Amino acid sequence: MTTETKPASSDHMTLWEHLAELRTRLFRISLAVAVGALLGWFLYPYVLAILKHPFNEVQPGQPFIATEPLQAFGLRLKMSGYIGIAVAMPIIVWQIWRFVTPGLYPHEKKYAIPFTLSSVVLFVGGAMLAFYVLNPTLEFLTTIGGSQIEPFYTADSYVTLIVWMMLAFGVGFEFPVLLVALQMIGVITPTQLLRWWRQAIVVIVVIAAVITPSGDPISMSALAIPMVLLYALSVALGALILILRRRSTRKAAVSDSDAVAE
Repeated sequence: MTTETKPASSDHMTLWEHLAELRTRLFRISLAVAVGALLGWFLYPYVLAILKHPFNEVQPGQPFIATEPLQAFGLRLKMSGYIGIAVAMPIIVWQIWRFVTPGLYPHEKKYAIPFTLSSVVLFVGGAMLAFYVLNPTLEFLTTIGGSQIEPFYTADSYVTLIVWMMLAFGVGFEFPVLLVALQMIGVITPTQLLRWWRQAIVVIVVIAAVITPSGDPISMSALAIPMVLLYALSVALGALILILRRRSTRKAAVSDSDAVAE
């Protein structure tokens, strides 16, 4: 019978080597974000026009206002940084996984690329959902105060709202990646997750209410419902991975037995 051992590289890496590895990964992430931010400086007017589309549907023909002389310049810098992070997201996730993989078993390293791709796809999917939910969210926020209030938004406050909305939805959609990873390393099992489904729904609703910046019921529901569905999907994926792992273990045991018999 075979036993699994950790790769030698992680066994022999000292604390300083781990810190050096972390420094290298952070430098590459920072470089990717800086290049993305430089690109974002030139893409700023086009991205702002796209982000302004939900506002135009709720308040047609109404421009943004600036209450300070430096507000427009500060907004461009801020949005350049946001665009830089968005452009560098695949590199950020990949560098994180490259930092983690030395501590994994050899057969677990093959999951790095699927986890990276799924993390990026889920984050982008959550951000896109937040963008499309913004229209009804703005309608709710502008009408809840009554007809005596005429809304005039600064570009900075609007962009801050939509970016934090997209970030909250993107992070929320990473929920199944975390659950699948915890199942793979044996911290939790699919059976436990199935048994905790009632508590999980309560926790998901609370998380959605906390991380949604607008705090309105529309965006909160739009985040909580997909998170519940993704919870169920993560349980199914965890069970499938567990079944495949058991089959491979049995095959390895049979191969070892045959080798001993020979």
